[in-house]
Amino acid sequence: MMSDTSKFPANRLSGETSPYLLQHAHNPVDWFPWGPEALAKAKSEDRPIFLSIGYSACHWCHVMERECFENPQIAALMNERFVNIKVDREERPDLDNLYMAAVQAMTGHGGWPMSVFLTPDLKPFYGGTYYPPTDSRGMPGFPRVLLSVERAWQEKRDEIVHSAAQMTDQILSAGELPRSDANLDSKLLDNATRALGRAFDPFHGGFGSAPKFPHPMDLRVLLRQYARTGDAHSLHMARHTLDKMARGGIYDHLGGGFARYSTDERWLAPHFEKMLYDNALLSTVYLEAFQVTQDPEFAQVARETMDYILGRMTGEEGAFYSTEDADSEGEEGKFYVWNLAEVLEVLGPERGKEFAYVYDVTESGNWEHKSILNLPKTLGQAAKILGRDEDSLRAELALDRAKLLEARERRIPPGKDTKVLTSWNGLMLAALAEGSLILNEPSYAEAARRAAGFLLDTMRTDEGRLLHSFKDGQARFNGYLDDYANLIDGLTRLFEATGEARWIAAALDLSQVMIDEFHDSEKGGFFYTGRSHEELIVRQKDAYDNATPSGNAMAATALARLAALTGRGDLGDLARSTLQTVQILMEKAPTAAGQSLVALDYLLASSKEFAVISGGNPDELSRALVAIHEPFLPHKVVAPSTGPVSEEMVGLVPLLADRPARAGRVTTYICEGFACQAPLVGIEALRNSLSR
Repeated sequence: MMSDTSKFPANRLSGETSPYLLQHAHNPVDWFPWGPEALAKAKSEDRPIFLSIGYSACHWCHVMERECFENPQIAALMNERFVNIKVDREERPDLDNLYMAAVQAMTGHGGWPMSVFLTPDLKPFYGGTYYPPTDSRGMPGFPRVLLSVERAWQEKRDEIVHSAAQMTDQILSAGELPRSDANLDSKLLDNATRALGRAFDPFHGGFGSAPKFPHPMDLRVLLRQYARTGDAHSLHMARHTLDKMARGGIYDHLGGGFARYSTDERWLAPHFEKMLYDNALLSTVYLEAFQVTQDPEFAQVARETMDYILGRMTGEEGAFYSTEDADSEGEEGKFYVWNLAEVLEVLGPERGKEFAYVYDVTESGNWEHKSILNLPKTLGQAAKILGRDEDSLRAELALDRAKLLEARERRIPPGKDTKVLTSWNGLMLAALAEGSLILNEPSYAEAARRAAGFLLDTMRTDEGRLLHSFKDGQARFNGYLDDYANLIDGLTRLFEATGEARWIAAALDLSQVMIDEFHDSEKGGFFYTGRSHEELIVRQKDAYDNATPSGNAMAATALARLAALTGRGDLGDLARSTLQTVQILMEKAPTAAGQSLVALDYLLASSKEFAVISGGNPDELSRALVAIHEPFLPHKVVAPSTGPVSEEMVGLVPLLADRPARAGRVTTYICEGFACQAPLVGIEALRNSLSR
């Protein structure tokens, strides 16, 4: 959603590449991007800073822009009394994390748009989220907030400076987790499972009440608990949640992919924006659930979600875009919802009536007089009620969905944020690499190759450090911890899917840069910003999962897998010590530590190592890799070789040393617990071993 450019001249944001910043480029507010010019102005004029942080797909960000930032009177007040800085949280997660911690400490909650007031030396002293243009709904109007803050700045300066210093100290201390030297053991996993059980919604799935978020990391913990202990309730919680989400309105039944969260407890009414990270993480957990259950519905959801990313969210260079907006034509969800007349017009009266029954499309609607497609009943239940054969009904509904999708494509689509973020792309690499083998879909591996090549070729400095964001031909901003950790993990998994040396070599190179730039050698763990980053008021550690896995958890995950593949004990030790720094978090707040628990589960288990050597037949090698990925083996690593093993490859992956192919056939070497089986020659021998 762009401002009406005919109203006001362009401001400083017009030179930016961020779609979110460009949405504000014709506000009458004298916006600055974060940088030396704005910070110097605040200091030289002794003015407080108004810092506004949001992102392009944020519905309430659009509302506040329309109501406040396009209002000339409010803008004049802002310009007269503050230095106004606009930040895209996706470009600058370091600033977002830092000042969100302050807003949450001040108000007890957070969200976007984030509105925070800073001293000229960047310390926060007052903040909130959305403010209306006038007093309403129990909230003060934004002009009242501006005048009150400015008056306090003039009349109570000493108090503000003191409270800002205290708040900065509080943010610093909150980021320091007490290190535990207790043994890392499976009791942490059992405790986490109990905590998830207490939060589980037995009716609608998921955890807690509305609004409901998908919690993919927690679902992966439950799948691992089932694999480790056979606990049926862990599997039930994961399976029930995944089924309910896939049948709910949070899932796009026509185009694939998930919206960010559901505003209600039953997954019906989403906040319609679609984020790359959600769809990457959910693709992975649906793939794993398919491995565990062999339920084809889970495979279909994973496939449709990845196809959505490849079809609508992939740039010409092969990397993946960030978000699709919730709004189109100024209305939230307009692109996605239907009324009964529209469905009948596209499908005809007979097919339309049946489709409407199955997908809950009614005359009155299920959301704001329109209908969000969802499946209140399973297809089996619907077929029984309709007196239909389930398979034929399924086939006809697939044709119906294709027709409705074609009709929907003629609508005005939501806005799209086409910037490329290294961290989110790393998550998608991992999903596609796994999906290529679990679903036996080579095109997913090819898509991952293209994206990985772009990231390695374009998103690095001459010194080998990662950059965070790419848009309009420009790669910008120093990489953060999760850029490194997510990309290392994605590259490692791409190597496991393809056997191509480039990916594992790059993963090892980046792991060394990550250690050099981010590791805290004194207290353990990793800082979120690198040593080469600009100095902020606090250097934080990212330990808590939010919508994405924490940087420290992903660092531990990536280093643990790399250690198992490459025999680098130092990397394994670093993964373990990183988890030691968040052990208290895993114990006391396990629902905020899902990815750390996934990494812990991996480190506690005996790694199952597969060295798979091609006998010269690429198709046979592919079938072997697909066979290995059919069962759920969360503690495996796979080292494929597409031909005779070179010295270079042995140097990267010693697991492949002295492992020739036998009899011109694909040959698999399986080792576990410092013991190896006899070589398995051919596909049948491998399958027989896996079945045992």
